[in-house]
Amino acid sequence: MSKDRGPQCKQCRSAGMKLFLKGDRCYIDDKCAFKRRSYPPGHLGRASRRDRNASEYSVQLREKQRARRIYGLSEVQFKRYYEYATRKRGITGEILFQTLERRLDNVVFRLGFGGSRRAARQLVRHRHVKVNGRIVDIPSYLVSAEDKIEIKESSKKLMPIRDAADAASRRGRIPGWLETNPLELKGTVLELPIGDKLEIPVEAHLIVEFYSR
Repeated sequence: MSKDRGPQCKQCRSAGMKLFLKGDRCYIDDKCAFKRRSYPPGHLGRASRRDRNASEYSVQLREKQRARRIYGLSEVQFKRYYEYATRKRGITGEILFQTLERRLDNVVFRLGFGGSRRAARQLVRHRHVKVNGRIVDIPSYLVSAEDKIEIKESSKKLMPIRDAADAASRRGRIPGWLETNPLELKGTVLELPIGDKLEIPVEAHLIVEFYSR
């Protein structure tokens, strides 16, 4: 993941959708800046009309930027994932997002061990996460089917991890391709996400069209 130090709520407002960059705070309407001010940031934000006279290029660019920000990637990283997807057999957009979902930091977030992808990335970087019994500190590590993901024993008492797991358990938003045990802070990759189990947050075909120009 790249380090984007800009205001996260402004990224949601600029994208025109909630990107869930601030963890549990994003699920509370009273605390969500996008819910209070859904118009774009800046002094012309209220007066702007996001989709009025939007060119085909701008629509495609916005969709690509949405996906890139959701997963917290730089432009170089995101394009690299796209190029990887084009070399694989199958639907390019589906392969792209399957690969992004397989990133270890994303899986830790999806399992509920991190409140956001940025928090999950820190857990991985700081060596709190084990894959198949071994510590992995590379956020871009791609998990495979039947991999076992867990928080290492000495880190299970950390309150940020416990709070994130409790919040995720209350929301019940664990994808069907993952299985989690929030009490023991363990999870399993049941299968790779495909078809209906792959929750693509944006219009993938627009991203493919953007890079295919």
